[in-house]
Amino acid sequence: MRNISARLTGSGLGVALVSAATFGVSGPFAKSLLESGWSPGAAVGIRLGGAALVLIVPILLSLRGRWSVLLRGWPMIVAYGLVPIAACQLFYFNAVQHLSVGVALLLEYLAPVLIVGWLWLRTQRAPRSLTAVGAVIAMAGLVLVLDLFGGSVTHSPIGVMWGLLAAVCLAAFFLMSAHSDDALPPMVLVGGGLVVGTAAIFLAGWIGFFPMKFAATQVVLVGAEVSWLVPALGLVLICAVASYLTGLVAVRRLGSQVASFIALTEVLFAVLAAWLMLGELPGLIQLAGGSLIVTGVVLVRYDELRRLRKFTTAGRSASNETAAMSGATPAHADQPQ
Repeated sequence: MRNISARLTGSGLGVALVSAATFGVSGPFAKSLLESGWSPGAAVGIRLGGAALVLIVPILLSLRGRWSVLLRGWPMIVAYGLVPIAACQLFYFNAVQHLSVGVALLLEYLAPVLIVGWLWLRTQRAPRSLTAVGAVIAMAGLVLVLDLFGGSVTHSPIGVMWGLLAAVCLAAFFLMSAHSDDALPPMVLVGGGLVVGTAAIFLAGWIGFFPMKFAATQVVLVGAEVSWLVPALGLVLICAVASYLTGLVAVRRLGSQVASFIALTEVLFAVLAAWLMLGELPGLIQLAGGSLIVTGVVLVRYDELRRLRKFTTAGRSASNETAAMSGATPAHADQPQ
């Protein structure tokens, strides 16, 4: 049982890192489109809409003979599409209109801290000291990676409000994914959410929240001119289909708190992707910040795993005592450890 649990935890960590990496490369893909004349709303719309189209057939196949699951889970699908998928991106791009990209991203990635605070309020139990230390270290690393003190920063109360709303939506993504019905296939939840999110984004663009401007021109990527289809397909297949599916699986395996802190490595992956794809070299401060992020993630993960081991050990001890009192053999006594 212990070996099985370790394998599941290890696979969950790997899936979470893949999710962070696929989310991270969305920046360079989107930037190449934006510099060629696309609007942010158009880039988001093509990302979500294209992914929804790709997942239509897999969604129908996963629902074959299980339409009752869809009927029972539609409220979660709608909420998932509106809040973590559509609203999070909508609020983030509104924040970017008023703040620098670094500040807006930092505000959005306060989500892990919000989750710790939310769990504190809900359970009336303060976070463990190691989790708190890991949170502080990870956030300090995030500040260094974004190099906020290396340039001018314009503060705006309205922009801060949008950034904090984006953080709330990102926190909702982790919490909703962890508490979603396991009977609802991840493909259905993610695909249905993308459909809802696409409709919400295009509706928001239609009513004037942001412009929807497309441009079928050549873009610069990895130092060469390529068709706009290259970054567009990257946004759809890598940054939407792969990222959302792996993100949901990671949260279900690791829990919202651990997965949310591992997701902080998205910033590090984004820096590396910008270096490789756009020629934007990270500085020493950013590399140091990346090391702090990894350190904070490791501390939080270790603290969570230590708590789970204590819980499991206590449960087994209670089971053994009950079995001894009744004269029975513990169910796990002959199982390989």
